[in-house]
Amino acid sequence: MRHRHFGRTAFTTTDIGFGAWQIGGAWGDVSEADGRAALNAALDAGMTFIDTADVYGDGRSEKIIADVLKARGGVRPMVATKAGRRLSPHVADGYNKANLEAFIDRSLKNLEVDCLDLVQLHCPPTEVLYRPEVFAGLEELKTAGKIANYGVSVEKVEEALKAIEYPGVVSIQIIYNIFRQRPADLFFKEAQRRNVAVIARVPLASGLLSGKITRDTTFAADDHRNFNRHGESFDVGETFAGVPFDVGLQAVEEIRKLVPAGVGMAAFALRWILMNDAVSVVIPGARNAAQAQANAKAAELAPLSADVMAATAEIYDRLIAPHVHQRW
Repeated sequence: MRHRHFGRTAFTTTDIGFGAWQIGGAWGDVSEADGRAALNAALDAGMTFIDTADVYGDGRSEKIIADVLKARGGVRPMVATKAGRRLSPHVADGYNKANLEAFIDRSLKNLEVDCLDLVQLHCPPTEVLYRPEVFAGLEELKTAGKIANYGVSVEKVEEALKAIEYPGVVSIQIIYNIFRQRPADLFFKEAQRRNVAVIARVPLASGLLSGKITRDTTFAADDHRNFNRHGESFDVGETFAGVPFDVGLQAVEEIRKLVPAGVGMAAFALRWILMNDAVSVVIPGARNAAQAQANAKAAELAPLSADVMAATAEIYDRLIAPHVHQRW
């Protein structure tokens, strides 16, 4: 697998990493055994970046990661987690040093480490990004040795641009895929100028860009693709990238015509993301070992042609952008 520098940190990571939301919860029935198998398959394929959060399965994802890494031994991959969504209510005032330190202490215990490689504010209210004291608190936690680096996971491009004004922010996690192309307009250029790492999440638009979902596909009651279709539980942009389901399916059929013979659409969609050098790592999830192995193979694909990139841009502009471009 290819490696990229992770911004101005000491880390380099494989360009495809492992998104650990699915092994935590909110994706239907994913057993712990399947979760462990998926993570082991990703690591066997050479992935050196794992992204999780304290709320994924109320800590289940972090604990699975700790168990798997302890059993494997050897050189540890970079493990990024997130903090903030445990707040109830999830409001800006909750993002204070005391609360963040408590969340970080819990993740340290779950992950069985003394210092977190990277902690990210977990899609905080926009107001948090206008409170320098929040980032001063993170600096104090870094000085205390509880975190090595910190970043922000955001919903909107504007939030990303604001977050990287803080000199201690080393990374931004943002939705970027064929259905969410706006980050490349301005944010990526600024991230590169400031040497900020970019973690691309929701790369397959919750499975739409795998090409395997149809109008007849059903989702379990505890799958966010069922219960968050309209943003009932969290930002609707996290589910199908915010694209109306029928519109997304229409676009998928047009994109399918661009996929080279013998290449899966999911791998094609991941390779599309990696065409942008501003992306440090893309983090597809996996429900089982086979999906993790397929994700890893996307890194081996040849670069996409200029004609194919132009065609995906045209599909986005015509079908998708009216629904998402100015919203996020």
